[in-house]
Amino acid sequence: MTEYTTHAVTGAFGYSGKYIARRLLAQGKQVITLTNSVDRDNAFHGRVPARPFHFDHPNQLAESLHGVSVLYNTYWVRFNHKTFKHADAVQNSLTLFQAAKAAGVQRIVHVSITNPALDSPWEYFRGKAVLEQALMETGLSYAILRPTVLFGKEDILINNIAWLLRKFPVFGLFGDGQYRLQPIYVDDLARLAVAQGDETQDVILNAIGPETFTYRELVQTLAQILGVKRPLLSIPPTTGFIAGQVVGRLVDDVLITREEIEGLMAGLLYVDTPPTGTTRLTDWARQHAATLGRQYTSELARRRDRQAAYASN
Repeated sequence: MTEYTTHAVTGAFGYSGKYIARRLLAQGKQVITLTNSVDRDNAFHGRVPARPFHFDHPNQLAESLHGVSVLYNTYWVRFNHKTFKHADAVQNSLTLFQAAKAAGVQRIVHVSITNPALDSPWEYFRGKAVLEQALMETGLSYAILRPTVLFGKEDILINNIAWLLRKFPVFGLFGDGQYRLQPIYVDDLARLAVAQGDETQDVILNAIGPETFTYRELVQTLAQILGVKRPLLSIPPTTGFIAGQVVGRLVDDVLITREEIEGLMAGLLYVDTPPTGTTRLTDWARQHAATLGRQYTSELARRRDRQAAYASN
């Protein structure tokens, strides 16, 4: 019987996948990555061979996974766009799961989201629920990790909140800002993922940090750490969405979507479970206050440029 020893990480030249791959390499594991950006600059210096996603050719995708024991799946899209869709990400992920099974992969560690639901009115959370159910039905060993908001040097959301605080004289909160979220450090998520790669038991874990903020508290805390004083204005969600569209046009990006606003306000980035991360956002932000939010981080720019490494904040 063939002994499968390679670990495969989707998107190891990107954000969370990079931290997972780094931890696996530190343990002496053999690592490959599946990616849409095989030529992207990265910090691994050839130690992580890149293989393209072959979503349109499942047999080739399965061949790319031959010899892999554990697959760490971070693949997803944040929003619908003319060049990518949630529905496509769901179908591609289903193809990936089946290819992994055909290739003999033994375990999948899958990054999902807190509070997914098959009957969710929001496509993001509904799609994540579809994938969780499909993974459980493959018969493969699995660990499903459900993070809320990630933060780290390549982060988008926390960095861009800081950027808005630095650039504009006021900051608009969607509604009263009392809905909660529990940011987790990206390397804490990676640590959890790698630990689960060594397990065999099927498990679903909420991946949340040690601090819980209301959205208002989060913005207030970041402003204080950055040393800026900004009035926080409660505005209707629709007004906030329109303002986000205006700023998005200025930076040629999608700053925030209506679905993201509604999911945030519905409390879907909060769960009542013990933290699985140990790094405090407040401590991390203080350590990086000099650079946090100095530059805007663009989701679309990363997708357009498939060669440049992700910039650090």
